[in-house]
Amino acid sequence: MGTQPKLALLMLLAVLGIAAGSGTAHADGAPSGSDVQVAQTLGARELTVIIRRVATTPSPLRVDVVTHRGTAPGTLHLAVAADGVTVSRTDVVLGAEPGMYAGNLQVDKPGPWLLSLSDGAGPAATIPFLVPARVVPPWERATYGGFVAAGGFLLLALIVGVRAKRTAFALIPAGGAVAAIAVAVTGALLSASTPPPPAPGSQLDPTFDNVTDPYANAQLSPVDYSRPPVNLAVEARPESLQLRLTDGATGRPADDLLVHDNALVHLVLVSPSGRMSHLHPVRVGPGDYRVRLADPEAGTYAVAAELARRGGGVQLVRSTVDLKGTAAPAPEPPAAGPRTVDGTPVDLTITPGTPSTITAHFPARDLQPWLGMLGHLIVTGPFTGPAGEGAAKAPTWAHVHAMIPPVAGQADRPDETVAAYGPDVSFTYTFAEPGRYRIWLQAERGYQVLTVPAVVDVPSTGAGR
Repeated sequence: MGTQPKLALLMLLAVLGIAAGSGTAHADGAPSGSDVQVAQTLGARELTVIIRRVATTPSPLRVDVVTHRGTAPGTLHLAVAADGVTVSRTDVVLGAEPGMYAGNLQVDKPGPWLLSLSDGAGPAATIPFLVPARVVPPWERATYGGFVAAGGFLLLALIVGVRAKRTAFALIPAGGAVAAIAVAVTGALLSASTPPPPAPGSQLDPTFDNVTDPYANAQLSPVDYSRPPVNLAVEARPESLQLRLTDGATGRPADDLLVHDNALVHLVLVSPSGRMSHLHPVRVGPGDYRVRLADPEAGTYAVAAELARRGGGVQLVRSTVDLKGTAAPAPEPPAAGPRTVDGTPVDLTITPGTPSTITAHFPARDLQPWLGMLGHLIVTGPFTGPAGEGAAKAPTWAHVHAMIPPVAGQADRPDETVAAYGPDVSFTYTFAEPGRYRIWLQAERGYQVLTVPAVVDVPSTGAGR
């Protein structure tokens, strides 16, 4: 064998070694999506629905439903649909004990899907979710294609060099191999410097076409994907509230909400006497959300809805609603100090300052994540007079989180089956001005969400001054 064929053989082995060691190209660096956790106030049940990740399609889709203490047993009817066609159905039987209950469905293609849940007693909740596709960017296709072509050219050069009378003929396919390697190297360089296309689901409204091929018709130049805020209209219905969300520019139903902190909508209601409810309305149609209120207090409620819109960021929209009911008013909450909440002793301490530190001490290190967080703190004020009207007019309305300590190598947040946190839940917050505030601290223990209300009087010489 002459020098040129030997050289061609070495180059072929090198290229094949590079291609073999390069691994599998994943969709934008990840082989699949992540679990989606969505809180749902479905009728009288406060549930957490966990849509488990799907790596390939067709594939089983596991859906876990977490119930909380006091949840009535019963059967949930689950279904998944794509393009308006129901593909799979199953039932999940909820037991009397709180915890996780599983159901298995089927998805057959990547793209936008809709999960529906119904207990048969009211409108079904619908949760949009995305099944990702395994997408190879064009420059990665050029890289792998270039290496494969180079291997073919070098193999051809080896054959020509061995069989041809004039080994110089082997230079022709060898030149093709050089060109193919140049294409591969160019693709590799572009992969590190070219931005990814806008992501369907977070920036663009997802379709089956742009999920499976996000690079088709994509504008890689800077584009403003922002959208206007939503308008909120709240209507009292028999034993429920209806929330209508419309686009601030067009007035059309806003049907592009993202799962934000494990919910589509975080609805906070403050009753006339100051009883706080942190609920998660179910989506029953485009821009149409419902939540059950069986027996409210009579009077004016403060309403605040926290949500994230695709291209619009996180928004807090506020309103009021007048309700009729017979529920007894809540007593005036104490300031800092020990108290018992639903049978659990809690010691609340407030260290004034700028910022202030608010800490709830629970009996043991057995707290569970709720909405992806260790704890939640709702703050409203300053105001005087009835809590509902005062909270509605209060200049400050805040939702503060106590984060779960991160775990190295853990991609998803722990779900509610992990009871290993606490016993202290601390928040750092700066009160903007002096006056009387209402706060509500929330944490989950034993599959029960505990709400700790308190009054905070901020003096003019204290925090915030």
